[in-house]
Amino acid sequence: MNYNQEYQRKLISPQEAVKIVKSGDWIHYGNFMMAPAYFDKYLAERKEELNNVNVVAVCYPGIPEIVKCDPDKEHFIFNDWHFSGGSRNLHDKNLSYYIPLTYHECPKLYERYLEPDVFSLKVAPMDQHGYFNFSISNSIHASVIKKAKKVIVEVNSNVPVCLGGNDESVHISDIDFIIETNNEPMIEVKSPIPNEIDIKAAENVLKLIGDRSVIQLGIGAMPNEVGKLIAKSDLKDLGGHTEMLVDAYVDMYESGVMTGKYKNFDKGKIAYTFAMGTKKLYDFVNMNPACASYQVDYVNDPFIASKHDNLIAINNAIEVDLYGQVSSESYGVRQISGTGGQLDYIYAAFRSKGGKGIICMASHLKDESGNLKSKIVPSLKSGSIVTVPRSICNYVVTEHGSADLKAKSTWQRAELLISLADPAVREDLIKEAEKMKIWVRSNKIV
Repeated sequence: MNYNQEYQRKLISPQEAVKIVKSGDWIHYGNFMMAPAYFDKYLAERKEELNNVNVVAVCYPGIPEIVKCDPDKEHFIFNDWHFSGGSRNLHDKNLSYYIPLTYHECPKLYERYLEPDVFSLKVAPMDQHGYFNFSISNSIHASVIKKAKKVIVEVNSNVPVCLGGNDESVHISDIDFIIETNNEPMIEVKSPIPNEIDIKAAENVLKLIGDRSVIQLGIGAMPNEVGKLIAKSDLKDLGGHTEMLVDAYVDMYESGVMTGKYKNFDKGKIAYTFAMGTKKLYDFVNMNPACASYQVDYVNDPFIASKHDNLIAINNAIEVDLYGQVSSESYGVRQISGTGGQLDYIYAAFRSKGGKGIICMASHLKDESGNLKSKIVPSLKSGSIVTVPRSICNYVVTEHGSADLKAKSTWQRAELLISLADPAVREDLIKEAEKMKIWVRSNKIV
């Protein structure tokens, strides 16, 4: 096959590409930063010609044009497997809908249930062998391509090329149409700046990590801060096996702390399924043999990840109740993010020889009026989704210490969790625990 001739044959304008979409179609977008912003823009321009078109994304960066142009949902319905800040704000306005998901299962959901009418995604330019690299979002792309009726790639020359792993690219023979774009730079996502409480909690997490551990970091300021502390520590020969690759992995690798020499597999490589961060991270992953991009059903499969010894999974949460139930994705009925891979990794870490699944968070936050609001609560807010069941929850860490909840009764859990709460709310939590009949100690925690 002459790949250049094939490229020219499949090359069309974005205006032509969006004409493939029909009323009633399900259009699936590339994931995270590889969402097809160019295709989305031109699809929005067809608004008046279309009705009941469902668009499905994974953590769309920002707000899609198809939503901006149609605030009454007369033409487009927007669905997201994992909420970004944009999707969260849209959900508040009844303009986006969450699709419940345990991340490692997503390829299987396409295999069993889904057949997109159109799949559009951003890719790197075609190489000499006819392949378009998925860049920083491997995720579920190969599985969606297998089931989509039409596949449209939009080429951007400013994205990094990420080595596999596996399923990190699509061949030109497996796509239907090609769009060339204006090559906008990659969107950068800076980690929130940690405060003193975040740093103290991260320091408590660091105490639970030993040499040759394999590190998974979730999203948010706290896990990133743990990674930065690891980079400055005297830990030796850590490995990386994670859903999300963030800037902190660059720090850990370049400091010499993360070598991957003693991983049970993928030795010397940081395995991941998507990357999200700053230019520092994007430059690091570009053509870097130290990084291996895999589809999520490999990286997040608990039965694969747990084959690493000393797997340390570090994730954030919104609330933890006195039973040890973890809510990391919603506050009441308000969807904040999604289950993502948190359950995958907390479960995998406990299965790992020497592993630890860690939920790390500040013990409290301040509300809009400046009042202290405990993140350790008697019971989760009504409507909140349980991301990690109490039977799966392992370690909980705050700035006040750490607690292993495994093999603990309800009263033991309550006692441990209250000790991790802010001192100002501990008496109230004890009173609530007594009402819930999960408190037996007469002495008060101070």
